[in-house]
Amino acid sequence: MANGHGHHGAANLTPEQQKQMIEQELRLFEHMKNIKYKIAVMSGKGGVGKSTVAANLAEAFQKKGLLTGILDADIHGPNIPKMLGVEGKDVMIEHGEMIPVMSKNGIKVMSMGFLIDSQDTPIIWRGPQKSGSIKQFMADTAWGDLDVLIIDNPPGTGDEPLTVLQALPNVDAVIMVTTPNSLSQEDVLKCVGMVKMLNIEDIGLIENMSYYVCPHCGEKTNIFGESQGENFANDMGVVYLGNLPLNEQVPESANKDSTMVNAYADSEITQKFSEIIDNIKLAFLDDD
Repeated sequence: MANGHGHHGAANLTPEQQKQMIEQELRLFEHMKNIKYKIAVMSGKGGVGKSTVAANLAEAFQKKGLLTGILDADIHGPNIPKMLGVEGKDVMIEHGEMIPVMSKNGIKVMSMGFLIDSQDTPIIWRGPQKSGSIKQFMADTAWGDLDVLIIDNPPGTGDEPLTVLQALPNVDAVIMVTTPNSLSQEDVLKCVGMVKMLNIEDIGLIENMSYYVCPHCGEKTNIFGESQGENFANDMGVVYLGNLPLNEQVPESANKDSTMVNAYADSEITQKFSEIIDNIKLAFLDDD
């Protein structure tokens, strides 16, 4: 399915700028053409665990035997390198192309975090600078052959997620991450509206922090209110992919520079991610 993206404002560019823009789009297409499936992960607001979900989805796809990459397009909070244990690694440049860093489990990782001086350096850019950087970053990364590329989008409906979705040729699915909190759902509703405006119809929903299981007594508690993920997805006309518990293993796994799927292979949350992957394959990916 094609999503509409064109040369926005191209008429105002000089011939040289137009040429550079076309060359950039060609490089992007060239680097994306050997990727079978492209899945963008989004949220209406920050703090819902979007990057945690994206990193664990990548790990779960890889565990199911699919060659997986993850593109961390979040300029202000590039957390993926730490979650996959590759923080501080250097990106190799070959023939003007950036070569993704490989995680210990074989996931190809590319992040804005690799390109800033240190994790403490804040990036203070205006919209056009951010959009330009993201486009260049996407166009110049040489992924090679991949079955699945997960794109961890910045939260919200602003310049950055819009740039990513418009630049990506043929997104196979957009996965929204929400919590049972009504504010989170309101923001997701706006996000879904934006994605549909870009003519992307394959949208799924994951409800994160859906419930909490006491590690001592096993009692299940709805800390953020009753789980509404399935009804919410049905109301929006998107695919409900499943829910995930709130879990003390989340911060523990991040401190181990690992994902939950990797650090806690036999846990309930890992089983949930495995089921979500099966639902994604069933709903959006043509298994041939």
